[in-house]
Amino acid sequence: MFFRRLKASLVYLLLLILTTPALAYEDPDNENLSSLISYLEKKGFEVQSLLDDPRFELYQDIADRFRKSAERKSQSLDSYKRVLNFEDKARKIDEFMAKYSDQLKQAEQEYGIPSSVIAAIIGIESDFGKNVGSYNPFNAYVSMYANEYRKDFAKAQILELLKFTKRKNIDVFDLKSSYAGAITFAQFIPYSLNKWFVGDDIFDMNNNIMSVGNYLAYFKKRTGDIETAVLRYNPSRLYTKAVMDLAEQARS
Repeated sequence: MFFRRLKASLVYLLLLILTTPALAYEDPDNENLSSLISYLEKKGFEVQSLLDDPRFELYQDIADRFRKSAERKSQSLDSYKRVLNFEDKARKIDEFMAKYSDQLKQAEQEYGIPSSVIAAIIGIESDFGKNVGSYNPFNAYVSMYANEYRKDFAKAQILELLKFTKRKNIDVFDLKSSYAGAITFAQFIPYSLNKWFVGDDIFDMNNNIMSVGNYLAYFKKRTGDIETAVLRYNPSRLYTKAVMDLAEQARS
């Protein structure tokens, strides 16, 4: 009798678990995500359906990914370059520049940015288009917000991302990004996509080349030199030095 009652109880418990609707999010992120939903609704975006989507997930280690970034881990330029696989990129840059020579020349003429620097940026950011990241930008920014890491920045980027995907009629979950939410070969955050990206297809390399030139020209005009403009791309002196060194490796 005891075992029959135990079996019945277990069956009931299993049925209860299977028939209980899944929550879109759970504590401790509940309060943060509720405030995010409210904010975005006021901006004209309904995101509950995105949070309910099976492709949505919270990256609980998102803050650790930032703390363990190459810029923070590296104690010297040499160690930073090793993390970037700099020598491999130095071997590839001439081939990349030869393949996209026409577009690189056009970007240099139009924006006044050396084609080698544009190529070096794309090389450092995405290994010349071979690596755009394995994360999803919406998931990345919501995870940052939920975990209270760079919360205001994350909220702003979510809004920019939703504006971008709405304008381009893109399913936000079809996008890949770095853990930091940077998208496509140029690794632009959503704000930069909306402000400086040139062209419609974000995965067209020619558009990415022009966009990097457009971005750097904007900041070169405001900062006075190319190195400081590169620093605005990634606020790391190691990054800037690596980009400029890679540009110097180019023969063309």
